[in-house]
Amino acid sequence: MDRRRIKALGRKCLAITAIIFVASCKQDQKPQIKNTEELAVAQPKDIYEFGFNLNDFTVKRDTVRSGDTFGVIMERNKLGYPKIYQIAEQAKEGFDIRSIQIGKPYTLLCSKDTLQEPKCFIYQPNKEEYVVINFQDSIHTYKSRKPINFVEKEISGVINSSISQTLEEKGLSQRLAYKLADDIYAWTIDFRRLQKGDRFKVIYEDKYIDDSVYAGIGKIKAAYFEHKAEPFYAFEFETDSAKGIVDYFNEDAKNLRRAFLKAPVKFSRISSRYNLRRRIALYGNRIRPHKGTDFAASVGTPIMATANGTVIKSSYTRGNGNYVKVKHNSVYTTQYLHMSKRKVKVGDFVKQGDIIGLVGMTGNTSGPHVCYRFWKNGRQVDPFKQKLPEAKPISDSLKAQYLEFISPIKTQLDNIPFEDELLLENNPDTNLITQAY
Repeated sequence: MDRRRIKALGRKCLAITAIIFVASCKQDQKPQIKNTEELAVAQPKDIYEFGFNLNDFTVKRDTVRSGDTFGVIMERNKLGYPKIYQIAEQAKEGFDIRSIQIGKPYTLLCSKDTLQEPKCFIYQPNKEEYVVINFQDSIHTYKSRKPINFVEKEISGVINSSISQTLEEKGLSQRLAYKLADDIYAWTIDFRRLQKGDRFKVIYEDKYIDDSVYAGIGKIKAAYFEHKAEPFYAFEFETDSAKGIVDYFNEDAKNLRRAFLKAPVKFSRISSRYNLRRRIALYGNRIRPHKGTDFAASVGTPIMATANGTVIKSSYTRGNGNYVKVKHNSVYTTQYLHMSKRKVKVGDFVKQGDIIGLVGMTGNTSGPHVCYRFWKNGRQVDPFKQKLPEAKPISDSLKAQYLEFISPIKTQLDNIPFEDELLLENNPDTNLITQAY
């Protein structure tokens, strides 16, 4: 083979090698592009709570333990004492850090580095409210509430033994029974003497935090109670929008409330009634008149003014202990004895339901309770034997507005079926059999 042919063959080999090299480079480039696409990282979705983007922090959640203080919690999370002292001093204006309670949840927002230094402390005294102590830059403290969604619900029930049992069987909160008994029907139905076959319907609101966490019963919009075959309607209505005064009235616009509450404490029992011929073993079984009504309750239970009035005594005596006396008008006066703490002073005007003190054991008493005394025209009487005045009726100017307001609600209430009615509706043959027997 001559030299010219060898050179030509060499050039062809080089060309082929170059083509193969370029093709292989292009093939190598394709997976590199694919790998670039595969390595693209999606940004995490923002998660907001308490007004903060939690993705910006290392989030630590815990509950207040026995022995915990704000300082102890911060020290446990590696914050220095000088900084803790500075935060505690400046937080005083917005929140008393000494008030944190065992078992209550808190959240720490910490830096996302390896140090995880606390930047914000969030304390939750209840499901709805929270307190923020933010010390990322400057120190500031504020209180806020989680967004609450109200969902309207309808229920009905038939009493077999008690309303509490009926609600429990339906998986409903006992707070609904308390609201019906104490807030609405306190003066019209004695819930301790309900009869088998009594029936009720309620339109009420359930509260949810962030649309998912159940936060309890809200307001009761309307109710119907059939007791001893007698119907009792109740409709919520705002009589004074400026003062936010809300009451419950029946279908004829008559106020269901009385001027006085039945008891100065909630969820209590009467441990001793008004009795002018009571004998006490401690005093040799001699007659010692008891001119009050004792309501047993644990120490610290709030004591409420049973009616609007002005405080005329807030003092201490050996027998009464800490006590408060309220003058309601020219006819009625009430007194509340044995308080652990008084919350009002002479001259204060109190409204029905206002907290005027806390249950205690001060003065002559053998156990925690409030002795409730009641004067009518200057003479101590048994409040449960008095025909007490009704609460202020709805004004004539509002009556027409009220009747128009409740009309569709009453229709809604009337259309809620009872369980026994549903049973008959779904099983018409059952009705025939029942009638036959």
